[in-house]
This record gives sequence, C-alpha cells and structure tokens, in this order.
Amino acid sequence: MPKRLMVVLVFAGIFATAGGGVCRSGEYSAGASDSEIKIGNTMPYSGPASGYSAIGKSLSAYFAMINDQGGINGRKINFISRDDGYSPPKTVEAVRKLVEEDQVLMVFQSLGTPPNLAIRGYLNDNKVPQLFVGSGADQWNDPKRYPWTMGWQPSYGTEARIFARYVLDNLPDAKIAALYQNDDFGKDYVNGMRAGLGDKAGKMIVATQSYETTDPTVDSQVSALQASGADVLLTAAIPKFTTLAIRKVYDLGWRPTQFVNSVSTSVGSVMKPAGVEKSAGVMSATYTKDPSDPRWHDTPEYQDWLAWMKKYNSSVNVADALAVYGYATAQTLVAVLKASGDNLTRDHVMEVAASLHDLRLPMLLPGITISTGADDYAPIKQMQLQKFDGNSWKVFGDVIKGSGR
Repeated sequence: MPKRLMVVLVFAGIFATAGGGVCRSGEYSAGASDSEIKIGNTMPYSGPASGYSAIGKSLSAYFAMINDQGGINGRKINFISRDDGYSPPKTVEAVRKLVEEDQVLMVFQSLGTPPNLAIRGYLNDNKVPQLFVGSGADQWNDPKRYPWTMGWQPSYGTEARIFARYVLDNLPDAKIAALYQNDDFGKDYVNGMRAGLGDKAGKMIVATQSYETTDPTVDSQVSALQASGADVLLTAAIPKFTTLAIRKVYDLGWRPTQFVNSVSTSVGSVMKPAGVEKSAGVMSATYTKDPSDPRWHDTPEYQDWLAWMKKYNSSVNVADALAVYGYATAQTLVAVLKASGDNLTRDHVMEVAASLHDLRLPMLLPGITISTGADDYAPIKQMQLQKFDGNSWKVFGDVIKGSGR
C-alpha cells in the first residue's frame, strides 16, 4: 500500500479513539519513548500579544483530554509550553532550553512571525521539527531551504489577495489605506494586497501606516489614514491593536469598508471588546467555524467541541475563536503522531506531516481540508470571506482556493 494512502486510512479513525492497542517498543529520537512524547511550545502568556494565550491554554487542554483517553498509541503527551512574551530573544532562549535541556521531540505551534523567524535557523540546523507554526507568514512554505519548518494556517499573502479580489469585484473605485504591524507579519498583508490588486495597486492604495508592538495606541496612525481620504481600510494587527483600531475608526466618525486579518477576529477577545456597534460590518476571511455563530450549535461537531471546552478548557471564553484554532491544530498533530505509529524519530514525524491528504477536521469550515507534500508545506489553502454582524461572524460567498506559496 502506498505510504500516502496508508496515512489517509489511519486518519479515518483518528478521532474515534486516541489510544488503543498495546504500545510496542519503537524507534525514537530525543523526546519520545515507549511511554511519552515530549512536545515543546512557546506562547505569549504575557506582553502585547497575550490575547493569543488562549491558544496555548487550548493546546494544553486538548492534550489533557488525549492523555485521559490513553494517550497516542499508548504514549502520554508531555506538553511543555513556555512564556516568551512575543519577544524573539526570549523565544530563542526558551527554545534552546526546550531542545537542549527538556529534550523535546519537536517544537509545535509556537506563536508569532518574529519569534518563529528567530528560531527557524537554529531548529533546522539541529534537525528539530518546527511543526505547524503559529503564524501565516509566507516564509513557512520553503521545504527546500527549511525542511524542518512547516506552517499550518493559510498564508497571510493568500488572505490579503482574497481581500484584494473582493475590492476589485465590488469596490473598483476604492481608495485603500493599510494599518500594519512593522514586521514580516504586517508586511505580508500589505504585499499580498499589492500583489492582488496588480497594476491597480499604485492608484488604489493611497496611504499606509505602521505601528510597533510597544506603542500604547494606534490613534495617530488611524487619524492619518482617515486624512488620506481612503474608503477601505486593511488592518494587519495582533488582537490588542485590532481592537484599538476598530474603536478609533468609529470614534472618528470614519466609516470605511474594513478588513481585519484572520488571526485577530475572536468575538470574545477582539470584536466585543472593541464594541458591538463599533465592530459591526467589519470583514475578514476564515477557515474555521465561529463558535459564536448559532448555525453550528446543533451540529455534532460543535457539541463535541463544547463538551471539551466545558470539561477541559473552561478558563477560555467559549466565544473565543482562538480556542477553535488551538483545538484544530492539536488535532492535526495528534493525527500525525497517531499515523507515525511506533516510529517516533524526528525524520519520520516530518515525513508523515508532509504526507497529509484531504484531512478533514470537525471545526474547519465545510470544504476546507488539510493536504501537504514533500514540496508543499502549506497545509490549508482555502478560506471563505466573512462579515461580523455585531454578535457573530457570518461567512458568505464560496470557499476560495489560494496558492500554497
């Protein structure tokens, strides 16, 4: 049986049981044994991006459930998550400790573009998987130069090109302004928008303003963008600054068509704190089900997710889409580890991660699947546009396929 097909068949029953079977002695790299799989992670539990800490809490909660069910092929997950405060130097320090002292099998779902760029070289030099990176930067799909680094979510550039397509189709005379974080994360969105607009970008993009994560507010930047006369605003920011931007736009009496990036759309931690009236009408793109959208609430997939939230993840707001994100990324890793069987070497785990084919997860939108290949390290390549109605996000239009590059 071809290896790729075999992996798919293993996934078919992955969520029926995470344990099962008697654990046999296997092949291991550091961080794995007959009884344990040690997984490392960094997360901003403090600092300007601490809103993302819900992801780390959700990962821990999901692995706790897996361990209660018997682990993966009889092996318990030892998830070691360290606070890096969204500071690349702290990330480097934490990851070195995870690899050299804790002896983890891999670094999984570490959060943020700048932090992950800071550790990519080290992990690849030491042949340690940097798996399912917690960032949509375009850089993670580069298996020739960085064979040990793989993303998970759709790339920021792909998302911005989807926004650009909407503008060209529906607002052809738009004047576009962009507020972006002054690093590769924010620049990917601006560059993606330019690429999506093509030869019209020079005329349509009338102003850009950047911010630093150490800035107390983005009031001056938003005011400058309003003064440009723009009637479309792209905000490429982490949750704290997305909330601040939405508030300021409304308070200025400015009413542009607003797009916010998909990593800052949580109803519980972004949209409602910004103000229901102030955030209504904002658009974005997504690939996961919004837990605050009643359309999903009677489905078995949502009910399973809700039961897990109540039992294992009660410290996180049930309306927080970041909990869905953590749930889905953890499920992806569990699928890979389950399919890896008793061969838990770093090489084999990466080989399995690069052999996914149409993996469906319960809290991804219908039509969204996960596929990878030896030359394709972009697991999710589809998204759907959505609009916030003041209470929840409502998807509209078709699922759009973007480039994996």
